[in-house]
Amino acid sequence: MDKIKLEILGLSSSQSQSGSFALVLGETEGSRRLPIIIGMFEAQAIAIEIEKIIPNRPMTHDLFKSFAQSFDYKVEEIVISDLKEGVFFAKIVCSNGTKEVEIDARPSDAIAIGLRFDSPIYTYESILAEAGIVLTDESEDDIAEIKSEIKSSTKKSGAKSDDLKNFSVDKLNELLNDAIEKEDYEKAAKIRDELSRRN
Repeated sequence: MDKIKLEILGLSSSQSQSGSFALVLGETEGSRRLPIIIGMFEAQAIAIEIEKIIPNRPMTHDLFKSFAQSFDYKVEEIVISDLKEGVFFAKIVCSNGTKEVEIDARPSDAIAIGLRFDSPIYTYESILAEAGIVLTDESEDDIAEIKSEIKSSTKKSGAKSDDLKNFSVDKLNELLNDAIEKEDYEKAAKIRDELSRRN
């Protein structure tokens, strides 16, 4: 069965389930989109890696990476492998150069881990045919909006972006260190974005 390569288009708050997020994957060579509902923790783990925020202590997915590397295993690819009664299933394909192993996982965990290894994400035609959404001209705008929400998807509290504009660079760096120490990665992302705008 041929695999279809996917890319992460964005994360947005799920309007159908409170406290959940929609992870939107899209065909790299097509116009279909695959939305997957994931939990808040997994959304945060994905957003942290996309935003390249380094936590004070390793998160679960970082721990998996360290563990795998200690045994010379690399994540070769992530495959969204099945869809049963509206629930997605995934496999993490690992290799140590001589032996290949497939590990069952939730798609959210598999993608969070795959991002840490820069691994490609794939699915099958049957899954895209069943759960994929074909883009129309109107939904192109929706996808652009979702892409812009990667950063805002994990924002829950803390200073507003407008408030951050009033702080000096030194103060922002101090706030950034404080947010990372407290493991408030949403706030850290906002502060880092403000610092990036000034550079």
